[in-house]
Amino acid sequence: MVQSVHVSLGERSYEVEIGPGLIDQAGARIARFLHRPRVAVVSDETVAGLHLEALRAGLAAEGIEMVALALPPGEATKGWPQFSRTVEWLLDQKVERKDVVVAFGGGVIGDLAGFAAAVLRRGVRFVQIPTSLLAQVDSSVGGKTGINAPQGKNLIGAFHQPTHVLADTALLGSLTARDFLAGYGEVVKYGLLGDAAFFAWLEEHGPELAAGDMAARVEAVRRSVQMKADIVARDETEQGDRALLNLGHTFCHALEAATGYSQRLLHGEGVAIGCALAFELSARMGLCSQECPSRVRAHLREMGMKTDLADIEGGLPPAKHLLELMGQDKKVVDGRLRFILARDIGDAFVTADVGKDVVLSVLSDALARRQDRCASM
Repeated sequence: MVQSVHVSLGERSYEVEIGPGLIDQAGARIARFLHRPRVAVVSDETVAGLHLEALRAGLAAEGIEMVALALPPGEATKGWPQFSRTVEWLLDQKVERKDVVVAFGGGVIGDLAGFAAAVLRRGVRFVQIPTSLLAQVDSSVGGKTGINAPQGKNLIGAFHQPTHVLADTALLGSLTARDFLAGYGEVVKYGLLGDAAFFAWLEEHGPELAAGDMAARVEAVRRSVQMKADIVARDETEQGDRALLNLGHTFCHALEAATGYSQRLLHGEGVAIGCALAFELSARMGLCSQECPSRVRAHLREMGMKTDLADIEGGLPPAKHLLELMGQDKKVVDGRLRFILARDIGDAFVTADVGKDVVLSVLSDALARRQDRCASM
């Protein structure tokens, strides 16, 4: 059942292996990349408690020694304090330039450990072993690494491609339903931005994915990774097409900042809400039919996901402040915010030709729906 996707980047090309049971075979699958039989693993406390000993056994089967650091779980870890702790720990472990760092966790760990590998001794290799659905389909592939700043998300980082990726789909069985569905927000994104047939497949098979069907999970991860690999191969450093992968993220990052990067809103939940808002904005601008945002929200609701600002617990700032938070997004060019909008499901494009008034109207209406729901409860 193991599938492989090739990320074509010349001398920096690598494989993404996808399927159940891969951490049990981790030693055999990464031994060829090691200068010496030793790896430094960066994980988080939750993942370490569940899976670290299985990874240790998989590496030991090939005579590979493992040292490990477990960081606190959660988005708050992705900042300077834990980043500094990680880099200094790697130095204490005498990790050399020819060694390999292993990022073993979700998107937070992959981004942080990858950035640490990028700057350590001016760059050491790293292997991604993503443990969440979100990380398997998105953040572990493509070489974006980094941490958050008080001013915004992912504003400090580097492009640093992994040497190899092992996406063990059996690990998804240990996720909570909420964490799995948050990752599903990124899966849906791929269909919405460039593959209408994939979105239709998800409409049919999404419930099977959520229920644990392994073949469906492998296929969903494979198709998502293949789409990302194709885009990254064309545009590694986001000068053009790669920006399409940020569908929903402009709204998402503002909402994450507004909720303090807390458990109130997981990244994938923000992506799902952001995709729905991006399609609503597209429809309001006359770019796509109103049926498109309705279809997007219908599928998200069927999967039991967040679809609108009304689904976020706690307070939110006014629309004008949310728009200001969008202004910190990395997609701002010459002071103008670029949006990923859509002409149809599966047909997204990048544009800076979006008036602030129409964005404010979409946000204001979403906040009004939220207020109406609160009033009716």
